[in-house]
Amino acid sequence: MIEKIIYVTGCLGFMGSHFTRRALEREWTVYGVDKITYAANKNLLKEFKKHSTFSFERVDIKDMTFLKDCDYVVNFAAESHVENSILRSEEFIDSNIVGVKNLLDLIRFKPQNCNDRPTFLHISTDEVYGDIEEGCHSERDRLKPSNPYAAAKAAGDMLINAWNRTYGLNYVIMRPTNNYGAGQYPEKLIPLTIKNLLRDKKIKLHNRGTPIRNWLHAEDTSSAVMCVIDADVKNEIFNIAGGFEQANIDTVKRVIEGFFGDKRDARKYIDFSHNRVGQDVRYALDDSKLRELGWSAQKRFNDEIDSIVEYYKKDFTW
Repeated sequence: MIEKIIYVTGCLGFMGSHFTRRALEREWTVYGVDKITYAANKNLLKEFKKHSTFSFERVDIKDMTFLKDCDYVVNFAAESHVENSILRSEEFIDSNIVGVKNLLDLIRFKPQNCNDRPTFLHISTDEVYGDIEEGCHSERDRLKPSNPYAAAKAAGDMLINAWNRTYGLNYVIMRPTNNYGAGQYPEKLIPLTIKNLLRDKKIKLHNRGTPIRNWLHAEDTSSAVMCVIDADVKNEIFNIAGGFEQANIDTVKRVIEGFFGDKRDARKYIDFSHNRVGQDVRYALDDSKLRELGWSAQKRFNDEIDSIVEYYKKDFTW
């Protein structure tokens, strides 16, 4: 297998760390970048530095000033918590728009007399499409973000399209659905549910748990990114879904069942009083374009959730 040289921004975050681990297992040279926010897992550095092909720089992507020669810049770095973006959007603008613009310019300004400029592989989100009550969004659909987080991500996607057309930069945009798995910061629904159960506190489930989400394991997301790199695809957009969706109330009920090891009345553990402003009722993606490259989701939610619950019960990051 031909070794690749890549940057992975957000390498200590949940999704970025899964992909970093997979790239290092292939013995690729990985330049890891992370500004180490509250959601980063600094303990991962010890694991990654066991690989001689890994090096690390602590820096915000909007403040980066140089890129070494590489094949790909894989951008996982992002502010991603919707509720935080509703409270304060400044950091979302900085990371998801200004940071993306800086990475694009670092690629644009690389001299081409020695090597080709790297491909910018950007991890976006299903939320750029907005919600959809029936059917699924395809990559051709118009972007209709509903909250500041989604709007910032959509703006980043638009910058990429513009830098491609104006400056000829190669790109791939990938739009995954809700990721789950071990090691996710406990502001997301599954680890937050377990955290509140451990603390004997009620789970605040907005809009009575009716919003529907598609759940995709982080390992399946990282394999999708690898699939696109292996196929040497350029200047395309890919949805990543996996085909499993359910209402948030059903996700929480399943976590509660895994936590206690039996079925019980979940309502006594839930606070239904919260409603989110601009709540999206359902996200759903058509990922047939990605499947045509040979990718498919391997992890099944109901097969994985019990081990994830046990992971957090034994080794919880507060």
